[in-house]
Amino acid sequence: MSWMDVALRLGAAALLGALIGLDRELRHKSAGVRTISLVTLGTALAVLAATSMTTDAAASSRVIQGALAGLGFLGGGVIVHHRRNIEGLTTAAAIWTSAALGGACGMGIWPLVVIGGGLILALLIIAGRIEAVLGQTKH
Repeated sequence: MSWMDVALRLGAAALLGALIGLDRELRHKSAGVRTISLVTLGTALAVLAATSMTTDAAASSRVIQGALAGLGFLGGGVIVHHRRNIEGLTTAAAIWTSAALGGACGMGIWPLVVIGGGLILALLIIAGRIEAVLGQTKH
């Protein structure tokens, strides 16, 4: 694998993580640009390292499974129970899906990266606006 390919994969992961984190940051959530960028970049690094060391698909799969399971705990840390409301679920989901996106970047599966990243961003932005409108009309 060339230096340029590695830079592209890691750069894409960091950039997409920053965009997803920016959405969370602008909404004043507990995880923002730095956290989610590090999640996507870290997962891409782990996947890239695993796929570079072996051609065994099962070994690479275990790395991805471990990263996604471990990041479930990080996501759990942003979920807060506050006065009968549970907050942080969307941010936890953003952390987890960002890890999956980082894994796709690490593997260089570009259609998955582009479509998945676009859908994640669209859901965060568009669904957030829909929820805001619905929240205003519930009274």
